[in-house]
Amino acid sequence: MLDSWSISCLHSPKLIWQNQNADSERESRSLCFTPASGAAGRGFRLVLKPSPNVAAQLCIIRTCSISLSTKRPLALTRDFLNTPPKKTVRFGGTVSNTLAKLQKGDTSDYELIKHQLSDPDIKDAQIISWLQEFRTCVTQLGKDHEQLIYVVLKLPWLGRSQAVVEEYLAFLSNLVSAQTVYLRACLRMVVSNFAPKRIRIQEGNVDISDSDDEDENLPRTFDQCHQALQLIARYVPSTSRFLMSILSDKFPFVQKSSRTLECYVHNLLRVSVYIPDLRRDILELIISKMLTLDVSAPRSEIEEVESGAQQDANGASQDDCLFDMDEEEDSPLDSSRPDRAVMVHPVAERLDTMMTVLLAYIEDICHVNGSLDIEKTKALYRDLLSVFDKVVLPTHASCHVQYYMFYLCSFRLGLAEAFLDHLWKMLQAPNQPPVLRQAAAGYMGSFMARAKFLPVSTVKACLDLLVPWLHLYINSQDSGSKAFCDVNLHGPFYTACQAVFYTLIFRHNAILEGNMKKGLAYLQGLNLERIVMCQLNPLRVCLPAVTNMFAAITRKYQLVFCYTIIERNNRNLLPVVSCSTGGSSVSTNTNPLDTFFPFDPYLLKSSGKLIEPIYQAWEEPSDCMIDVPKKEVRKGSMEEEDDFLHGDSVAGMTPGSYDSHLHSPRSVGSPPVSFLQRPF
Repeated sequence: MLDSWSISCLHSPKLIWQNQNADSERESRSLCFTPASGAAGRGFRLVLKPSPNVAAQLCIIRTCSISLSTKRPLALTRDFLNTPPKKTVRFGGTVSNTLAKLQKGDTSDYELIKHQLSDPDIKDAQIISWLQEFRTCVTQLGKDHEQLIYVVLKLPWLGRSQAVVEEYLAFLSNLVSAQTVYLRACLRMVVSNFAPKRIRIQEGNVDISDSDDEDENLPRTFDQCHQALQLIARYVPSTSRFLMSILSDKFPFVQKSSRTLECYVHNLLRVSVYIPDLRRDILELIISKMLTLDVSAPRSEIEEVESGAQQDANGASQDDCLFDMDEEEDSPLDSSRPDRAVMVHPVAERLDTMMTVLLAYIEDICHVNGSLDIEKTKALYRDLLSVFDKVVLPTHASCHVQYYMFYLCSFRLGLAEAFLDHLWKMLQAPNQPPVLRQAAAGYMGSFMARAKFLPVSTVKACLDLLVPWLHLYINSQDSGSKAFCDVNLHGPFYTACQAVFYTLIFRHNAILEGNMKKGLAYLQGLNLERIVMCQLNPLRVCLPAVTNMFAAITRKYQLVFCYTIIERNNRNLLPVVSCSTGGSSVSTNTNPLDTFFPFDPYLLKSSGKLIEPIYQAWEEPSDCMIDVPKKEVRKGSMEEEDDFLHGDSVAGMTPGSYDSHLHSPRSVGSPPVSFLQRPF
């Protein structure tokens, strides 16, 4: 009986039969099996030997099990016939022999191995065989063999069988342990798989390269990548020193698809869990990329696009109702768009996706089994606050990214108070740049006004810090030579004044409710009249929307009468000649502080679901109306979402950022331009 056989095929072969014992000495990669039971204990080997002058050699090794006995089950015979043989075709010698030949100058087998490893149809058995050989000679794979190593690192091991994955991980651990020169190459290989692979899509005669966002094996692929990265970090403790630059270099371009950005950000945050030394740098990288998207999508532009899409959708639904009235019961209107949280604006959609991932990460890190872990929350707060100071605070007119601090502070009152204390220290620090001090004041006022989770006692405590500081500043300037209105000289003072005015606009009801007499006594004790009447004239510098609303509220409760000063400021307001648009134009600068309120209403839909429950929307005060002729104001896109937009009186408008009320007549958080011109 013939139980196993192997063939070595050469050019111009001569056929020679040899019969040998099963116990005879064999080469390391030859196959020799003992015969089946009942045989004579001898094996057979078929050898086709070439002529001596032939250099190329094809080694084909097949293992078979052929039984001549009629007692073997028929099912096993059928299984053998129906099972295709494993592809184990190999050219050239072993890796060790090839490396030895390369040292002598023979590169033929070396190039042959690289060619075989680059085969796109390489099978699992071949990958395992190659990797096992490379592991045995990994100490010989120095810097001179980097081309070969780069080919091995490109082997398609992800998504393969578990045996291939385990063998590849074993090879990686051996390689980075014995040859640390390849550490960066191994890290680049792993990180490059943190986003979906690029595929080519042919549309007509045009080839379009895009990411494979619909790959169902992505979760498994990502798990294997993180398994490899953790293994490398375990064997090479200095991995974190080299990994961060690679993570930054491999970050997808911000104009990539939302799915690509989502996958990469998710994997970066996952790395920060098992390599905690990199968490702060990873958060800084992600937030800086998100800021790039945020500042490139102005609030007015998002509102305009979303409003147009909503109007188109409403028009289409009305047309469907007109022509499909008989089928109304059978055609659900919302089934075609089950996900209503998709942003039409492409940049806003990408930012919304990344914000959702970041907020979910904050939630998961701070909570363990549904309860808040104080120590983990404090550690994450310190990292995110450091990123806030370095990246977010110096960025002007960002709309959404800063809400990660808003969301984190909602977990515990102590975090919110610590954040306000940090902003307060930065505002009053004379060694800080004025632009950062002004930004800190803006964040402080907007946070106190919009944080629903902030109690009145905390708001009053902050006002007790801000207002005395303003009085001390007035004392130091009123009698000096600089006691006049100048934004360049007194920028932090004016921004702090506006923060106080803005906070009182939103929180005066909460301060007064319950005990009106006590609340009025507190507001009178702030001595706001001295601030308004001082020679620095803050009402001239603050946003007109804030000034007008503050004037209405303070007149109602007889705290300050601001309108005389406002009218005088309007008479003294000089026009500014500008030539930036190609021709001279005359305009009035109504925002000399270049102010924006960081926590104006949140426009992103998906991540906004987490912000909405903790956000204080504008509530129209019914007790401080001003008698002005009512006008019909054009309704905007966000009127249904923000209750403060209903109504036509001054109190029905909300003070907001300057840029939005210039470009969007009915924008969220901002009054229309016509409001600024109304009589009193």
